[in-house]
Amino acid sequence: MESEALAETIVNLLESKKAEEIILIDLRRKVDYTDFFVICSSRSTKHTQGICEFISLELEKLGIRPLGIEGLELGQWIVMDYETVILHIFYEPIRKIYALEELWGDFPLRKKQKNLQVSLSQE
Repeated sequence: MESEALAETIVNLLESKKAEEIILIDLRRKVDYTDFFVICSSRSTKHTQGICEFISLELEKLGIRPLGIEGLELGQWIVMDYETVILHIFYEPIRKIYALEELWGDFPLRKKQKNLQVSLSQE
């Protein structure tokens, strides 16, 4: 699956699992280690863990497995590495502390739907 299609699939799965404040950042012209970051929030650590397990199971049905998953045990900040798409699932209070999307603040906001924000990189 191409990286853009994978990112869109992940966003759709996140929405179906009631993840909040979903942001998709296109990094293809800025970094060489991944194409997209997907960042989202959850209401609790259990919700964060549930989102991770759901994403993992649903993508596995499509034959897609992560290179690695970090943070599942605590459920405060889980990183799922799908090589071309890296998913960050935050428990909301932890997301505010790290403000990961602010590190990529030079990326203009191009599209917004419901709770989905798509930020595309500039050349």
